[in-house]
Amino acid sequence: MGFPVHTALKALAATGRKTAEEALAWLRDHCNDPSLDDPIPQEYALFLCPTGPLLEKLQEFWRESKRQCAKNRAHEVFPHVTLCDFFTCEDQKVECLYEALKRAGDRLLGSFPTAVPLALHSSISYLGFFVNGSPADVIREFAMTFATEASLLADCSVKPCTKQLHLTLAHKFYPHHQRTLEQLARAIPLGHSCQWTAALYSRDMRFVHYQTLRALFQYKPQNVDELTLSPGDYIFVDPTQQDEASEGWVIGISQRTGCRGFLPENYTDRASESDTWVKHRMYTFSLATDLNSRRDGEASSRCSGEFLPQTARSLSSLQALQATVARKSVLVVRHGERVDQIFGKAWLQQCSTPDGKYYRPDLNFPCSLPRRSRGIKDFENDPPLSSCGIFQSRIAGDALLDSGIRISSVFASPALRCVQTAKLILEELKLEKKIKIRVEPGVFEWTKWEAGKTTPTLMSLEELKEANFNVDTDYRSLPWACASVKKIKRKENGSW
Repeated sequence: MGFPVHTALKALAATGRKTAEEALAWLRDHCNDPSLDDPIPQEYALFLCPTGPLLEKLQEFWRESKRQCAKNRAHEVFPHVTLCDFFTCEDQKVECLYEALKRAGDRLLGSFPTAVPLALHSSISYLGFFVNGSPADVIREFAMTFATEASLLADCSVKPCTKQLHLTLAHKFYPHHQRTLEQLARAIPLGHSCQWTAALYSRDMRFVHYQTLRALFQYKPQNVDELTLSPGDYIFVDPTQQDEASEGWVIGISQRTGCRGFLPENYTDRASESDTWVKHRMYTFSLATDLNSRRDGEASSRCSGEFLPQTARSLSSLQALQATVARKSVLVVRHGERVDQIFGKAWLQQCSTPDGKYYRPDLNFPCSLPRRSRGIKDFENDPPLSSCGIFQSRIAGDALLDSGIRISSVFASPALRCVQTAKLILEELKLEKKIKIRVEPGVFEWTKWEAGKTTPTLMSLEELKEANFNVDTDYRSLPWACASVKKIKRKENGSW
């Protein structure tokens, strides 16, 4: 859609690299963000997080401690054990962080403790569970392995936690609340089985020391220097930069849009620091999982960003391999970018001389055109790939080569752009001389982009062969394909 690569990568990192749709929505929301093109990376941290019944009891403690003893620093973040402090990673290397997490998890999976013992510790300003003994050593080793892999793969400087591992329950509270908090903590049953996950989160490093507000109501700006608010929007507010704001108003930056402006403070409420963090990937430490749940988890993990243990993947991967051997698959590929989609219907007039010769007026035009018996005019309704389209086709072939997919037959529409795409993909697969392209009129589409009353003049097999396309001259179209062509022709005459 015309966004620079670094901006697209920034959108992906800001949304946890979940889907292209989420990244695109982020770009649309940030179209007026003055910092959109600034190369500011996200900060990342790795946490060990409880799940299941233990997490529910910890969340219940969070609610009760806040109700009985007011909010303290622990309420700013979800229950967790910090494994690595926040560090920066360039947007184009975030995928490498995910690989580092997976490698570290797979390496320590076999020795990860089935139960993580938690010992309550209390002082005048801190309350939490300590992790001691050999389980703590294994968890520290996991953190150090991740830091090493992240340094190698993503060129990140990661500082793993080497001190006492702890899960904070309360921090910087009033001294007279200590006894109440201890009583609530001792009521947390630690006998519950717990599946632990290593979760990778990111935050915007610009707003680390800002207050975070959450919009409660919708607000439509009355002046150009005011922010638009929708319920649920998060606003970053710097307490030291409020001199310009009138009483009852604050100046903030919207997380949703990146825009800065005034907003009515009574339309908002204080939010927790971690509410604006973005979860990227998780690694779940679990060995006691049956095969069916593993298979289901493998499918859901692709959407949720969860890495399953290597043992779970290996069994399902074996079954997938066996299924692949037992069946044949059809890969459907669209052609690369075509010249007329970029330069318009009159593209041929832009690149032809008065005497009918081709020249290259723009770098996105192809270097040359193949010879046609009726001359250059037949390219008007049968356009070639653009230079970008040629590049796209080669990249597709390169990706197929990396995937290890084995190709046995290739069918292509007689449209030049499709035969070109097939040829370029085969070249990247190193199969251009081994596999001939079977030109199949049944897959030709003449009802979408073009709007003509007659079918275009396509290159013959002889012309394609003369232009160095390795086409199969002995292949004959299948009966259903011939019927498809006749159907198209009847439509052109006004009937089916």
